[in-house]
Amino acid sequence: MPKLGMEPIRREALVKATIAEIGRAGSLDVTVSQIAKRAGMSSALAHHYFGGKDQIFLAAMRHTLSLYGAEVRGALIMADSPGDRVKAIVRASFSASHFKPEVIAAWLNFYVLAQSSDAAKRLLNVYQRRLKSNLAYGLRPLIGARAGHVAERMAALIDGVYLRQGLAHDAPDAEGAVSVVLDCLDLEQERKSA
Repeated sequence: MPKLGMEPIRREALVKATIAEIGRAGSLDVTVSQIAKRAGMSSALAHHYFGGKDQIFLAAMRHTLSLYGAEVRGALIMADSPGDRVKAIVRASFSASHFKPEVIAAWLNFYVLAQSSDAAKRLLNVYQRRLKSNLAYGLRPLIGARAGHVAERMAALIDGVYLRQGLAHDAPDAEGAVSVVLDCLDLEQERKSA
């Protein structure tokens, strides 16, 4: 069995250190040197693996999105109905591993970076399209032709709750966040039956 080389281990350490440093600073106002120090390596090695700070941050967001995607897929496997699918996506969006201060700070800064970085904008667009598509798929049997519009609103609520939590100084309230978004689902289902 081949040995795992040091490069993947160091890359992962840099990705985790990036999220931690952004969480500590609350912004992208961190240096590669700070990230490398937290990861236990030199800034030259960090530059060797990623190039610059933007590339390290994009790798950290790809990692975060990959973990989020895996969590959503796992939750969807357990869903027995269209309504359960929608609820699973919402709950995965605010799970303990994704709805913690340092990850929220990384997301907020990711949105800011997407305003000036084409690579970040592309990655953000992929995330947004997948979220809306997954929501719409679960919503279609529940509310019919309005599914795409409601998926757009629910995705905006998910992002909005993240923004609100990122600006608050309290600990993230995952259950409250889930409730805010699922209230939208309840209202839409009541609207259909009325």
